[in-house]
Amino acid sequence: MEQGEQSGPIDRFKYKKNDDGTVNKYKVICKICNKEFQFHRSCSSLRYHVNAKHAFAGPSGSASGLRQTTLNVRRPLTKSTSDNLTNTIAKWIAKDCRPISIVEDSGFFDVLQVASQDSSYKPPSRATVMTKIHELYENEKEKRKEVLAQVNHIALTGDHWTSVSNNNYLGVTAHFISDTWELKSFALTILKTEERHFVEACKEQFLSVARKWDIEGKTTTIGTDSARNMVAAIRLTRYEHTNCVAHMVQRSVTVSLADSGFVNALAKARKVVGHFTHSPANAK
Repeated sequence: MEQGEQSGPIDRFKYKKNDDGTVNKYKVICKICNKEFQFHRSCSSLRYHVNAKHAFAGPSGSASGLRQTTLNVRRPLTKSTSDNLTNTIAKWIAKDCRPISIVEDSGFFDVLQVASQDSSYKPPSRATVMTKIHELYENEKEKRKEVLAQVNHIALTGDHWTSVSNNNYLGVTAHFISDTWELKSFALTILKTEERHFVEACKEQFLSVARKWDIEGKTTTIGTDSARNMVAAIRLTRYEHTNCVAHMVQRSVTVSLADSGFVNALAKARKVVGHFTHSPANAK
């Protein structure tokens, strides 16, 4: 736009041309993203757009901005930098359990453009992020397998649980002692289970995890809660079963409180109090 007419953010815009080539001074176009705006001699909406979407282009309304007719926008990100950013986004989503759809949020788009200082940068699609997450999983799995290959004896712990969406899962964790006598643990799987938790099904689930990780011959013990199906399932294998101490303590406390007679004593106390409060005559 012509210098001197307006200051600050107006330098980032140009007038729109009509089909006949004449200038339409009631519509302006952002030089950075080509977005069109109505213009009635007020810069408030234009200033908001520049500060919100193109803060990396430099401060608006400064003395130097009044004379600036071109933008010093940084060059687009290199492919290696863009790939590294995509991998980092995938790691963040997987590590913090964020929804995949977050890459489609407009606010997330703004953050990445400001952080990268590249107005042409676009976040990876959901499909790309999912592919990266699967790649990260396979890479991490191979690293864990290499660690387990160096271990002679491994103990497993597992538990069934139900998600808020009523899906059943089996979580299995490996435990072992390192060469430096440090206890190491990491999750092997969160397996979605479709069948009911019968004894045979539970047994096969644990065995399939051991086979998948090539630790059938190294596993010595499997720890679970005291559920009958879990105890019976492990006894059908060649591995020793160990009850979860925390679960046993929790069950002991729950049963003890339930059978303590406190409820009956409280009911009798309420009955006595009720006798005297039911009628004024009884209170005399």
